[in-house]
Amino acid sequence: MPPDRQETITLYRPTGSKELELVRDSGWTAWPPRLPGQPIFYPVLNEDYAIQIARDWNAKDPSTGYRGYVTRFQVRAAHLARYDVKTVGSHVHQEYWIPVEDLDELNQNIVGLIEVVHEFHGNPARTDAPPECGSFELLASTEL
Repeated sequence: MPPDRQETITLYRPTGSKELELVRDSGWTAWPPRLPGQPIFYPVLNEDYAIQIARDWNAKDPSTGYRGYVTRFQVRAAHLARYDVKTVGSHVHQEYWIPVEDLDELNQNIVGLIEVVHEFHGNPARTDAPPECGSFELLASTEL
C-alpha cells in the first residue's frame, strides 16, 4: 500500500495553552517532549472523553489560563498496533499509553496535521461550578 494510503487511527489529545503553543511551533506536526515527571503521553480514542478532560480539567486550571483544547490527529495504525488500548473508566475512557522514549517515533507516524477541534474557556470566578451551571463556554467547535 502506498505511504499516503496507509490505514490510520484518529486520536484526540486534550491539552492546555502551553502544550498547544509548542504544537503550533512545530507547524502542527508534532507533540512536544514531555516535562520531567511525565513518563507517558496519553492520546485518547474518543472525542467525548477528550472534551471531558479539556472542559472539566484543563479549563479549570489556572496554569492553562483557564483554557482547554481538544486536538485531533491521525496516526498510522501499524505503528499503534504495538500498544494496548487502556480503558481507565467506562468504555468511553480509552487511551494509549505511549512511553516518553517512543514519542519521537509516534510523531514520525502522524499523518497530516494536528488540528484543534474544540476550545473551552473556564470562568476563574466559578471553578467549582459544574459545566451545566455555565462556568464553561464552548468557544469554538469544528465539525468535519
